[in-house]
Amino acid sequence: MRRFFGGSAPRVDRLVVGLGNPGDGYAATRHNVGFQVVARLAKRARLEFGTKAAESRIAEGALAGVKIAIARPQTFMNDSGRAVAKLLDRYRLGLDALLVVYDDIDLPLGKVRLRESGGPGTHNGMRSIVGEVGEAFARLRLGVAPADPDAEVGDLADYVLRPFAADERAAADEMLQRATEAAEVAVRDGVRRAMDRFNA
Repeated sequence: MRRFFGGSAPRVDRLVVGLGNPGDGYAATRHNVGFQVVARLAKRARLEFGTKAAESRIAEGALAGVKIAIARPQTFMNDSGRAVAKLLDRYRLGLDALLVVYDDIDLPLGKVRLRESGGPGTHNGMRSIVGEVGEAFARLRLGVAPADPDAEVGDLADYVLRPFAADERAAADEMLQRATEAAEVAVRDGVRRAMDRFNA
């Protein structure tokens, strides 16, 4: 039980954080693709989110020989930075060890983009993280804007908190799979190598 509630942290080399909102009501929404990718990543590594610490659910272990912590913050999206700061402190890691996975309304559905650093864009969770820890960390962005550039989004907050439409699900699933592969390559071979392969 001690491990489930935190305990002492193992040494890890990489921290992958997927952004989303906790609760079943948000699970299938566009805003939670970060949670969905890290769940797939943990499954690939045969890890479970069995640790509760740093305001997060965490899967700890190894992926492709790299010691890793995979986290889903349990703060709501707008307070993600608080959890990320605590996670970095828990594992005594610098920003160069961090990869954040999240939805991006500025990319069309199906697009996956890796960057080594940068600003938060229009994403409130990323604004929170950058405000807490700075910009010098890698990020994996998943496009959730309509594939049709002429489609109307309407209210942005409402849009990202809706599930993918029936005719979007195949493209969304393919994107989640590609993003999971990109995260694994970034952990195993480095972000630059993953950028060369997945940003093409």
